Amino acid sequence: MSQDCKQTPCHDCSACAAAHGQETHPEENGWKKLALAAVLFAAALLLPAEGWVKLPLYILSYLISGGEVLVKSLQNIRQGKFFDENFLMTIATFGAFAIGEYPEAAAVMLFYQIGEMLQEAAAGKSRSSIVKLMDLRPDFARVIRNGKEEKVSPQDVQIGETTLVLPGERVALDGVILSGSGHIDTSALTGESRPVGAKAGQEVLAGCISVDGTLHIRTQKTYAHSAVAKILELAEHAASKKSSAEKFITRFARIYTPAVVAVAVLVAVIPPLVWADASFKTWFYRALIFLVISCPCALVLSVPLGFFGGIGGAAKNGILIKGGSYLERLAHIYTLALDKTGTLTQGVFEVTAVVPADGVQAQEVLELAARAEGHSNHPVAKAILHAAKAQKRPLTEGESVLERAGEGIEYKQGQDVILAGNARLLERFGVEGMQAGSGTCVYVAQNGVYKGRLELGDMPKPGAKEAVKQLKKLVKELVILSGDQPSAVEKTAQELGITKAYGGLLPAGKVEKVEELIANAPKGAVTAFAGDGINDAPVLARADLALAMGALGSDAAIEAADVVLMTDEIQKIAAGIRISRKTLRIIKQNVVFALAVKAGVLALGVMGMANMWAAVFADVGVSLLAVANSLRPLYFKE
Repeated sequence: MSQDCKQTPCHDCSACAAAHGQETHPEENGWKKLALAAVLFAAALLLPAEGWVKLPLYILSYLISGGEVLVKSLQNIRQGKFFDENFLMTIATFGAFAIGEYPEAAAVMLFYQIGEMLQEAAAGKSRSSIVKLMDLRPDFARVIRNGKEEKVSPQDVQIGETTLVLPGERVALDGVILSGSGHIDTSALTGESRPVGAKAGQEVLAGCISVDGTLHIRTQKTYAHSAVAKILELAEHAASKKSSAEKFITRFARIYTPAVVAVAVLVAVIPPLVWADASFKTWFYRALIFLVISCPCALVLSVPLGFFGGIGGAAKNGILIKGGSYLERLAHIYTLALDKTGTLTQGVFEVTAVVPADGVQAQEVLELAARAEGHSNHPVAKAILHAAKAQKRPLTEGESVLERAGEGIEYKQGQDVILAGNARLLERFGVEGMQAGSGTCVYVAQNGVYKGRLELGDMPKPGAKEAVKQLKKLVKELVILSGDQPSAVEKTAQELGITKAYGGLLPAGKVEKVEELIANAPKGAVTAFAGDGINDAPVLARADLALAMGALGSDAAIEAADVVLMTDEIQKIAAGIRISRKTLRIIKQNVVFALAVKAGVLALGVMGMANMWAAVFADVGVSLLAVANSLRPLYFKE
């Protein structure tokens, strides 16, 4: 959505109008004008050859169908922008009138405009897949204030307020269910086709629909920071970042158009000067045909539309790509680095063993760990609290918690200091006596004395092994980068069939590893990283391409990512790569097809073997075929 139409939709932006819930029908008026121009053109053709009204009818048809082109051409000339398709069409048709080819002059403009309208309709179809995401936007929120229900705008609801969602209504803001149960439809957000169960204590995201239950939800985020607002922001700006291919076409058109005009002038002037029997009228006509054929519409329209189609097709498959440049990078991934927890594995830990130090009871180790982890949202903390049958609790006076990224928790209460984390954390405080365990280990110390360790297991996600097989076929190098213990990382790597795995990495360590992977990759190769949490934000920002897994709940990850996967399925990465590669193949097909046809008809035109009707096909016809081909990515299904 453009900046100017944040409040009021612009006149010709159907996407903006849809976002504001308004209807615009500029295409209806356009088709009516073209229908009138076509009737006048047909009437002129059917009149007797000597009919005096033929020329006025051709001129009227020409002005009705091409008036907009003439106005744009004049406006551009005033601004010093001479060489675009409007200028080419204007001088070509003026020339046709000058040499008495009235039917062809009117026909060229009429069919050109019909082609433009059809292309706009095709572009609208491409936009609609993105605009459909606007349906996510909740129209209102039922908020309970002073015991009464009020219907307000979602933007007016504050954190901590209670909202009511009736069956069939959309959840307005992210929150936690206080009471009520049923099923919620998350398909618009995650692509999950089946409704999922909802009950008290469960988190729900804005944009979901309550299928059959009445839910009371405590708001956790304002609308501006909700999952649905983030998705809409991505969708509205998805096409704002040009790919290198799009930039090339823009530069190409700037050089190509003046070159074409220069060649057309030479075609019109040189043959009559060189050859005595060459007619100026004949060669001038051929020059006009040359101009019509050479309009770069097929390239200028189909390439960006192809990228937009790819972005729309990916969105339908639950993959949000922030722009054409990122779609292009996604297609050229050479090295893919993956986080482990929450990306390859379920991120649902379970305490499998408690190993106390000598003279310490296992229950004491578990209780100390639960005290330290009682303020953390990390999956490991949840597993420890579950094992200790404790609850997450707010800090009270005299308590302090420092969560050291990639290491663990430092918890203080008065003079009591509890450490719960990996071996690095305890070594930082000079604690000794730790012994390595299997899987993910949380070592516990109190006031500098080692108390024991907890061993936790984390299973690979369903389908992760098959997804890794697919990725191995699509990228040259697959690597795991994780902050978990090296033994746990190595175990996961072996289970999934990944040969390179690095564990025990702090966020800065992940960044260093990614920089090393980038340095070792061939020049121009793309190194991507896929992660799911706030700790991954630095490495996501550093990678050539950042993919956020299941990032609807992680603001930091969604901001840093270039591609957002709306579920936490690793299979979506392979699907995104395939969609992007198919999209680029289609764009290349368009470029080759357009240039080949234009080159062939240009040659025929210069030799006098192609008339203005062939020129119309080479311009409008090729453009329509290329645009139709560009829409294919919208229907990709993974």
